[in-house]
Order: sequence, then C-alpha cells, then structure tokens
Amino acid sequence: MDTMRERFITVTSHLLDEDPRLALVLAEISMDGFRPAQRAHPERVINVGIREQLLVGVGGGLALTGLRPVMHTFASFLVERPFEQVKLDFGHQGTGGVLVSASASYDWPAGGFTHMSPGDVALLDTLDGWTIHVPGHPDEAEALLRHAYADGDEKVYVRLSQLSNGAPRPVDGAGFLTVREGSDGVVLAVGPTLDDVLAATEGMDVTVLYATTVRPFDSAALRAAVGTGPADVVLVEPYLAGTSTAAANDALADLPHRVLGLGVGRAELRRYGTVEEHTAAHGLDPRSLRERITAFRQSGARR
Repeated sequence: MDTMRERFITVTSHLLDEDPRLALVLAEISMDGFRPAQRAHPERVINVGIREQLLVGVGGGLALTGLRPVMHTFASFLVERPFEQVKLDFGHQGTGGVLVSASASYDWPAGGFTHMSPGDVALLDTLDGWTIHVPGHPDEAEALLRHAYADGDEKVYVRLSQLSNGAPRPVDGAGFLTVREGSDGVVLAVGPTLDDVLAATEGMDVTVLYATTVRPFDSAALRAAVGTGPADVVLVEPYLAGTSTAAANDALADLPHRVLGLGVGRAELRRYGTVEEHTAAHGLDPRSLRERITAFRQSGARR
C-alpha cells in the first residue's frame, strides 16, 4: 500500500493536468516526486527551496491572482515556522489555499524535535475559518485532498501521516462517522488513531465515532451519540492532547458530561526511538489507551 504522502503526489500531479487553476508550491520536500509535474507545468509547480515563509507567501500571492495554491512541506515547517504568513497572507488578505503537511506529530523520530509538530492543529485553531482534515488512510487522504482542491476559495489544512489504519472508511469532508455503537460513553478517534481505539475499546459498551474532518467540529454528531446525558466522552487525537476538548465541551454545554482529552503530551521526548515507541510513550497504543479509558470511566462510576 502506498503512503498518504505518495498518494498526495499521485493525485496532485494528475489534477495539475486537469485543472488549470491549481498551482503547487514546494520547499524542496517531495520535489523528486513532482519533477514530472514541474516539467509539464513549470509555471504552476514552483520550488522555492528551503524557505518556508516564502513558501506560504508565494502561495498567498498566487491566490490573489485567482489560482488555487497548494503548499506542501513537513508540518513543523508548514504551520509553525511560517505561522505569521499563514495568518496574514491568507486570513488577513481574505484568500484561500490548501496546506498539505507531511510527518505529522512524530512520524520521523530520527529528525528530532525540529521535525515534529504535535501543536499544528491547536495553532491553526487560533485562526478563523480553517477547515482541517486528518485522514487515517491513503484512500481517505485522496478523497479529502480532492475535496480540498475543489473547495472554492476556502482555507484548508490536510494533515498527512505515515501512520495508517488498516482499511479506509467512507469520508465526505464533513461529519463524524459512527463506527461502533454503545450505551455507556463515547470515544472519538481522529484519523490514524482509529484502529488502536477500536482495539482498546473491544468489549466496552461505548460508541466509537471516527473523525477525519476535525474543523469545523461536528457538534451535532457528538450530541447525537451522547443522547440526553450524563455522558463520558474521550477524545483520542494524534496531535496535542486536549486540542478539541473545548470544542467538545461547547457542543455539550447544556448537558451533564465529562471529557478526557488524550493525545500527544507536551513534554519533549528526548530520544529518537521508533514511531511505535513514541506512540507508546504518549500513551496512545492500544494497551495504554484501554487503561486510561477504563480508569476514566471507573472514576465516573464512583461519583
């Protein structure tokens, strides 16, 4: 199976042939995969080198000319380093474009903390009007990329990862999916966390929701899953823990509820390790998730 990043290269290359409005801006990352597209469309496939602020600035300029710019590099260099350009060149200027990241929270541990971005979604959450997609499988990545490219002049972030669930789910770029139904709590799994969440909650009487579009937050789906309350809700996100806790609390503001936000911890792990070791260290492997979810549910039962 190809990776999400490989699928991004394939899909975007094909769409550059089909859509004369689409433009791609790179900062060296993935350039080798896009060389055929650059030869075919030199005016719409631009490599600015390792200049990430310029990457976003050029994308913003292309948007002002009426093109649909796609900007791509590692998440830490796409959202965190050029955040001022993202804020001003798209938000302040009132333009639209698509940010497509790679490497996510800790997908390349050998790159160290400079190449990790667990806070990217939380950072974009400080800005208005961004749609955020977090696919959990290459097929979902393709569907969400196509949706993002065709999404008029909207501001969209597509967060790609090396991690993947075993099978794709039908995604529409909008609401949450119900994967398993239960009557004693809700667990919301985001993107590539779904398989581990399903393994962790096996045998539990909980509803499992699946989110690949996290902004806008699907408050209606969460409320429907919770019912009339009281309810325990666990959020399992592949980025900074607690990123969506406020959104979940707002969705359930008039109902008795508790929310536990699980995700990547704030403490920097100062060993390279493997992706699997980082997942376990952040308590996001199936065994750790089961222990944490069980403890949360039991603490509620003692109230």
